[in-house]
Amino acid sequence: MTELHLWLRHEVRSTERRTPIVPSDARRLIDGGAVLTVEESPQRIFPIEEYEAVGCRVAAPGSWVSAPKDAVVLGLKELPDDPGTLIHRHIFFGHAYKRQPGAEELLRRFAAGGGRLLDLEYLVDDDGRRLAAFGFWAGYLGAALAVLHHRGSLRAPLRPTSKEQLDEALQAPGEAFTALVIGALGRSGRGARVALHVAGLDPTAWDLAETRDLDRRALLDHDVMVNAVLATTPIPPFLRDEDLDDPARRLRTLCDVTCDVGSPLNVLPVYDRVTDWTDPVRRLRKEPPLDLIAIDNLPSLLPRESSTDFSASLVLQLLEFETGGPWGRCLDRFHQACRELGIAEGEFHDA
Repeated sequence: MTELHLWLRHEVRSTERRTPIVPSDARRLIDGGAVLTVEESPQRIFPIEEYEAVGCRVAAPGSWVSAPKDAVVLGLKELPDDPGTLIHRHIFFGHAYKRQPGAEELLRRFAAGGGRLLDLEYLVDDDGRRLAAFGFWAGYLGAALAVLHHRGSLRAPLRPTSKEQLDEALQAPGEAFTALVIGALGRSGRGARVALHVAGLDPTAWDLAETRDLDRRALLDHDVMVNAVLATTPIPPFLRDEDLDDPARRLRTLCDVTCDVGSPLNVLPVYDRVTDWTDPVRRLRKEPPLDLIAIDNLPSLLPRESSTDFSASLVLQLLEFETGGPWGRCLDRFHQACRELGIAEGEFHDA
């Protein structure tokens, strides 16, 4: 590969413990000819010394703003509000292409500085399948939290844990109940089903066939529902306000793994803000009661396992970083989003 300078940034969100590249994969990138600068981060699950030991350069948190212009800044979640203009190529989950709140502002920051967003959600193969994703662990955690809450054993604030400890909690004696996973055949849906099986439950599994002609009565007759559908085109919502007000509703716990709140493609337009580690559950209705779990960085509760899996997939793509192929598709999607919003892009020079 031609020399690639990757700059792994510190995450500004205090509950973000994950990393897109773990130390063992950092070594693979360096052995492959890349330069890797890693910002210090007190919350990252892997300490900076492990990166330094495999040959990474070390930088201060937030120093990516003054990184060489040809560096590719790598992260996971949202950027800080400053600087107002972004001059680098950035790889992270931008959540900016479905008119989410703040999406246009973010794209204008890139356009103003001549930077480019390579959104990890759109890093796909020729058939549109994601090449690196946290979906399995998002589904696993979402279903696990729903089980623990429904059984009365979820404690706040949430804290990162290990899969062994989480599974032990899931396997503790508790009541049986009915659970529904929508989007059951995707990565997140598969993770949700695995967690429910660990908890001793046999969930109902719905996917495209079942949601094309949605049986809303059957949906409401489950005790717990886990949504793992990320819609890319408009579809009728799975739940509406009138469904929540149905006095015959059996549904008591709703976990939205997707957390597409604010998007016109949201399939659960019955809430207007996510929950978080401090307050993971919010009551949507008092009678009959209905509680919501909608945490948008679920895999960070299992930071070591989820980071290791994600990094193993992403490093393969970074070893072949180029303007065509999957990364080219990411760039094309960025240009398309700017055109859709009428945003004129600044010229980018990577040297």
